[in-house]
Amino acid sequence: MLSRSSFTSLVVGVFAVYMAHTCWVMYGIVYTRPCLAAAAPPAAAGGCVWPYLARRPKLQLSVYTTTRSSIGAESNIDLVLNVEDFDVESKFERTVNVSVPKKTRNNGTLYAYVFLHHAGVLPWHDGKQVHVVSPLTTYMVPKPEEINLLTGESATQQIEAEKHTNALDEPISHWRSRLTLNVMAEDFVFDGSFLPPDVHRYIKMVQLGKTVHYLPILFIDQLSNRVKDLMVINRSTTELPLTVSYDKISLGKLRFWIHMQDAMYSLQQFGFSEKDADEVKGIFIDTNLYFLALTFFVAAFHLLFDFLAFKNDISFWKKKKSMIGMSTKAVLWRCFSTVVIFLFLLDEQTSILVVIPAGIGAVIELWKVKKALKMTIKWQGLRPKFQFGTYNDSEKKTEEYDAQAMKYLSYLLYPLCIGGAGYSLLNVKYKSWYSWLINSFVNGVYAFGFLFMLPQLFVNYKMKSVAHLPWKAFTYKAFNTFIDDIFAFIITMPTSHRLACFRDDVVFLVYLYQRW
Repeated sequence: MLSRSSFTSLVVGVFAVYMAHTCWVMYGIVYTRPCLAAAAPPAAAGGCVWPYLARRPKLQLSVYTTTRSSIGAESNIDLVLNVEDFDVESKFERTVNVSVPKKTRNNGTLYAYVFLHHAGVLPWHDGKQVHVVSPLTTYMVPKPEEINLLTGESATQQIEAEKHTNALDEPISHWRSRLTLNVMAEDFVFDGSFLPPDVHRYIKMVQLGKTVHYLPILFIDQLSNRVKDLMVINRSTTELPLTVSYDKISLGKLRFWIHMQDAMYSLQQFGFSEKDADEVKGIFIDTNLYFLALTFFVAAFHLLFDFLAFKNDISFWKKKKSMIGMSTKAVLWRCFSTVVIFLFLLDEQTSILVVIPAGIGAVIELWKVKKALKMTIKWQGLRPKFQFGTYNDSEKKTEEYDAQAMKYLSYLLYPLCIGGAGYSLLNVKYKSWYSWLINSFVNGVYAFGFLFMLPQLFVNYKMKSVAHLPWKAFTYKAFNTFIDDIFAFIITMPTSHRLACFRDDVVFLVYLYQRW
């Protein structure tokens, strides 16, 4: 049987091996082996694959739309963008209006065909053209309509959508209003024997004399397609805007982006919705690669500290037989706030990547309440019977201090929560009364939840002791608190959640002062 210290050492060791393996895999993704014979003249460099862009050809970029997933000629296609004298080094962004066919308006699909070809030659007449295809539509369940619960006034976003769908839980066509294009602009010489498999499917090679060249690598950045940019396609819509943006891309970033897109596709194959995948996309799109790497390492350590804090917290409460010096009200509040946040995440249809950990945390807090109240459950058939244990004199003294702290706290807390709930009812739109209730609770948790940590401070002050607290778990949570502080102003998050990161610091510093 492993001791606690050896188990912790094993976890840290596995974590170190995992981090080293991840670094090696990431290095293999961003580093590509060049052709060693590239220094020789092209005719003598056998096995090398040379970039066609190094010949500086005059290129043209053309974007067409069609309802067919494959085309063989120029029939039934519409030209929506034509960039003559296309320069792979120059980025641009243009917004065009795209005609929406009747088939697409009736829940059909519209495809974008992007061609990179020689200037002055039609794409299907150019043997050295490259092209990529991407759907401009996707299927999603419309967002439920929000209304003012008192006046019944509703937003108009869903009115048109409801005209052509039988129920709000049926997926309908949404328009992808952005199309992001990239061309790998490096004059990189590949080794024909070691072509990376991720890039190989995007490479088209041609024989020019005695050398082999690869045509420009054209890539559509699917990670830039965010849920917030989607628009509902109505039956009355005949034109929709499409923003086409272009920028060059390095080989290392291209390979990394290909792997990320494959990962997003795998998530959706495993049952993740478009919204779930969008949460993961935001991690990569909203940050640059260097900060993304830093975020990954910090998040990994955050996960390690979370696990160690969880392990020590469970171990502490498992052995806990007495509630002397522990605030029962604080335990009940943590349970209530964790369950409320879990229900809030469910109501907001948040990604399951966030909902599952919150649900596990809620179950653990419920178990702590059972331990704190000395509760036992006995079943009489299908009906449960709850029994509560008795407290000794020392525990009763702790309960007196706890009740006294809650009495003072209620004078401040209850008016604030009731006032906030009333204000949101008058000024904010919600999907239902349940949604308003959950939002009011969660806003109270975020804004004033740290006040419920104060009874424990009061109990510590009265008893002149902090020996009863789980300090190992507190230590690991402290590391995570400071990590949260660093990223509170960097990572996009609600203001209430950002303030919640700093409110815990104040209480934790008071804990440290009491221990000192």
